[in-house]
Amino acid sequence: MWTYEKRLQFPVKITQTCPKTARLIITQFGGPDGELAASMRYLSQRYTMPCKRLGGLLTDIGTEELGHLEMICAMVYQLTKNLTPEQAKTEGFDAYYVDHTTALWPQAAGGIPYNACEFQSKGDAITDLHEDLAAEQKARTVYENLLRIIDNPEVREPLRFLREREIVHYQRFGEALEHVKSSLDSKNFYYFNPEFDKAMSLSGRSL
Repeated sequence: MWTYEKRLQFPVKITQTCPKTARLIITQFGGPDGELAASMRYLSQRYTMPCKRLGGLLTDIGTEELGHLEMICAMVYQLTKNLTPEQAKTEGFDAYYVDHTTALWPQAAGGIPYNACEFQSKGDAITDLHEDLAAEQKARTVYENLLRIIDNPEVREPLRFLREREIVHYQRFGEALEHVKSSLDSKNFYYFNPEFDKAMSLSGRSL
């Protein structure tokens, strides 16, 4: 069970309406490398990690990603808070406006709706941690792309914070991967398993 603290992990205080920027940032809500996919990925993978230490790490980072999702949603909300239909038309927000007005709904910047196929949960620690490492790097790249094209300092500051957290998560997952690899032996299915390979050879199958 989670304890909910009623504050954002980093303050979001955007005073200018800008639906064009909101349409870009919303990709980190429901896009392929966004915070919704990240939180669901880690909170799903944690159950099949081979030790409590790794399960706890995924729980901690998955929970933090939920906080990042809140930040992104707060940014989109504030960027569209006083939106007029005319602004929606002239700034490319009209298609979203027709379906959702200014309510929050998970989609990518290109308009593609969120899909659970955006993340994977395989039950193999090596496989899952490699996916997690890649996910953090992809999210970092998206935040850097947003920072390259957004000038508003009220938007850039929380984006910088989120980028930094992706880097920290990448480092933690790297440490977790090394821990898993250092703990492997021939009785462990992960990474290598001579008995499994031998059984497959005897059965006439090849890998």
